[in-house]
This record gives sequence, structure tokens and C-alpha cells, in this order.
Amino acid sequence: MYAKITLLAAATALSACSGHMMKTPEAPAAVTVPAGNKVVMKTVGIGELTYQCRAKANMTGAFEWVLAGPDAILYDGNKMAVGKYYGGPTWEANDGSKVTGKQLAVSPNPGSIPLQLVQANPSMGKGAMSDITYIQRLNTVGGAAPATPCGAANVNAKQIVKYQADYVFYRASM
Repeated sequence: MYAKITLLAAATALSACSGHMMKTPEAPAAVTVPAGNKVVMKTVGIGELTYQCRAKANMTGAFEWVLAGPDAILYDGNKMAVGKYYGGPTWEANDGSKVTGKQLAVSPNPGSIPLQLVQANPSMGKGAMSDITYIQRLNTVGGAAPATPCGAANVNAKQIVKYQADYVFYRASM
């Protein structure tokens, strides 16, 4: 069932990205990119999120699943792999350019990881990720923290959860 949802969502997302004119996607206010930025690239990330069972800070005897890191391939509107997304968070294009960023806001998406707005740090290298200002994570499917118990008996245990999301990259308008 999950595979069917994933493939359907990926096909829908990829077809939406295939046009020449890149429109700003609709998004909840919390994760809307500030005015003065334009969409320069849309990708679909398909991969895995690793969670680790850890003790909650300042809460003796309480535990929670914490995101340890992502590992995803980024696909363009033609279903071609154009980059990858991994811990940092880091988005790296096949041309070697990359960008990291700082989460500014999230918006819940029940049953999946939240939608997200990231402000990009200065990019590294020249290429697709050059001068990116913001990154949105939209249309998330899966990726929520594991439903299995997290406690003293399995502290530091890791679980991998499959997910996919649209990543929309912006640059300052000129």
C-alpha cells in the first residue's frame, strides 16, 4: 500500500514540476517563502529518515524518537536523479554544488513529517545550488517518527522510516 501511495505521489509531484514556468507552490503561511524570492528548482526527494531513541532533555525517565538524519535522492521533473539530501541538513546537486540551512518554521502534516521552511546558508561550489536563499519541504508522505515504543530498554536504538517530499529551491529575485 505504501509503495502505491509513494509511486502515485511521486508521479503527481514530478508531473507538476515538468513545466517550463516554475510557479510558487501553495503552502501554509508558516512555511511560505518571503517576498522577493523566486522558484528556481523543484525536486522530489525519495529516501529514508533515521530515528534514534534518546532520553528527553531535563525529563528523567522520559524517552523519545529523535531524527538522527535523512538520506534521500532528489529527482527532477523528468524523473532523473539530480542530487541528494543528507544530514546537516545538506542538499547537494550532481554538479557538486551544495547548500546547508537553518530551519525557520514547520507546519504539521498528520501522519507524515511536517512541512518545513529552511533559510539557506551561503552555498558551496558553483552550480544548481548556487545562491539558493530558501528551501521548502512540501507534500510530505511518510517519514513520521516510529510508532514503536522508545524507552530505557531500547535507548540508542535506531529505526529507519521511508519518506518522500517535494523540495522547492528559491533565489532572490533580481
